[in-house]
Amino acid sequence: MAEKKSAYAVIAVGGKQYTVREGEWLLVDRLAVDEGKTFHPDLLLLGGDDEPKLGDGLKGQQVTAKVAAHVLGKKIVVGKHKKRTGYRRRNGHRSRLSKIEIQSIDKKATRQTAAKKEAAASAKKPSTRKKSEEKA
Repeated sequence: MAEKKSAYAVIAVGGKQYTVREGEWLLVDRLAVDEGKTFHPDLLLLGGDDEPKLGDGLKGQQVTAKVAAHVLGKKIVVGKHKKRTGYRRRNGHRSRLSKIEIQSIDKKATRQTAAKKEAAASAKKPSTRKKSEEKA
């Protein structure tokens, strides 16, 4: 029996792209969202059961993520040295990161039949009669 694939999504956060699944934790560059708040990252691709969807196939679908904490990354130490000149420099930094949890990947398809699309389009269109015809 074929194993059921879980839904996955490719999202863009902070100028980088990540492949995520529901329930995963992720460390990304610091976000301007408070701890405990949810947000919707940009959705680029949605896949899993059938063929992947992208572009117009993603209308009305979204990924919900929660900022669990703002943390500091591992300290990175950079050292420079030139032999026989006495030149030594030591520098380092810790990246500021946000730990996020992917809460849900909304895969609800918002498909409409041709009849429903036609009815919706005709309801939105203004009357095609001229004003002179309406007065008469």
